Amino acid sequence: MMIQTTKKRRSGELTMLKHYPLLINGQWLETGETLEVLNKFTGEAMGAVSVAGKEQVDQAVFAALKAFQTNPLPPYRRYEILKRASELLLAQKEDFAHTIAGEVGKTWKEALVEVERTAQTLEVSAEEAKRIQGEGVPVEASPGAENRIAFTIRVPVGVVCAIAPFNVPLNLVAHKIGPALAAGNTVVLKPASVTPIVALKLAGLLVEAGLPQGYLNVVVGSGSTVGDWLAKDERISLYTFTGSPSVGRQLKAATGLRKVLLELGSNSAVIVHQDADLDLAINMCVGKSFGNAGQVCISVQRIYVHREVHDEFVRRFVEATKQLRVGDPYDSQTDIGPMISEKEAQRAEAWVTEAVEQGALLGCGGTRDGALFQPTVLTGVHDEMKVSCEELFAPVVGIAVYDDLDDCIRRINLSRYGLQAGIFTTNINTAFKAAREIHVGGVMINDASQFRADLMPYGGVKESGWGKEGPKYAIQEMTEERIIVMNL
Repeated sequence: MMIQTTKKRRSGELTMLKHYPLLINGQWLETGETLEVLNKFTGEAMGAVSVAGKEQVDQAVFAALKAFQTNPLPPYRRYEILKRASELLLAQKEDFAHTIAGEVGKTWKEALVEVERTAQTLEVSAEEAKRIQGEGVPVEASPGAENRIAFTIRVPVGVVCAIAPFNVPLNLVAHKIGPALAAGNTVVLKPASVTPIVALKLAGLLVEAGLPQGYLNVVVGSGSTVGDWLAKDERISLYTFTGSPSVGRQLKAATGLRKVLLELGSNSAVIVHQDADLDLAINMCVGKSFGNAGQVCISVQRIYVHREVHDEFVRRFVEATKQLRVGDPYDSQTDIGPMISEKEAQRAEAWVTEAVEQGALLGCGGTRDGALFQPTVLTGVHDEMKVSCEELFAPVVGIAVYDDLDDCIRRINLSRYGLQAGIFTTNINTAFKAAREIHVGGVMINDASQFRADLMPYGGVKESGWGKEGPKYAIQEMTEERIIVMNL
């Protein structure tokens, strides 16, 4: 990747600022407009990226379409490129983690895990490139078709537009471009404007790994400009988007009949039943409520605890939460870094204040220092409170009490979201009841909602979106099934 260093004057001092260009048709392209990317802990600029205009977006889509039409990659070559990119990423693990910790505010240990998981996502995508297959169809069993043999094949859809979020800016990019490339598609990627650097660096690795020009193009800019231009470009065959339900609706409305994969939001719930292993439940729920400052779609947001164990669970959960350290993401002892912006931390603070005014009790936290928000536990939460029924996306968890499991499941299902949920119980019948009746895309048994292995199918129902991620399952979404019938 071509990276230029420019001098910028701040408070009378000159600072060196790295500049990252766009990737279009295999070339690193600078534009006349740049965007500063801030370190989310210090608030200082950590780099600048070129911003795409309409001309660059058009060039990116044109390059992707031309590459798809004129330079098809055989499956084994796709495997080699993705596997090599995975290896290159692991070799630069700490450099990539450093970038993530800066532009997201994710803690150092979380950033390292994200890089490792991204390498796995690329590796699994590489393996799946060799496994794309159709199936035999027994048409000869139909009267009049006795002399025919039929089978299906899966073919790439064409140009894929990938729109990625800020909270997991490396692995969620890989979950979009990895399967798309493995399936034989070409890609135009728009990373989140607040966290674009690590995506551009990943694109550089794919180029180094041998990806031909035009197969991956990266354009940076706002959703209202770049995103809108991409949504209206009919040369794009499929969109894969992670973000808010409101933007997801806008994208679906703008793209008409073209396929859109949506991973939107959630207010994930966890049940702690009366027979639960409390040690396990508390450890899992604390760890998976506040990771990445709660800015994960499947973060634990709502915990429903049976009345028989409620008081003990709350006491121990609050005690464990108070032990978490908030601060500099680069400090290896830090458990929670800053939220993505002070504005978002102010929003979380307002929601917590509103919940307390409506009758919730503050177990701990609730205070803010800039973009740093203390891990917060609310008890006595009602389902109508904003901290319960909306997607909070902050290091805040609400605990409610229940007496009857059927009623608890009913309350969980009232949510307009349905991504993942969890239940802690030692009764297999209770576990299967929850698995069958909670209306979500995934139910975790004796684990919190925030569990994801990168090879598993991942996606929600209702306003949490539709379509599946996970390389094998995303490839199914990103290919078309074609029937072949031979009249012998």
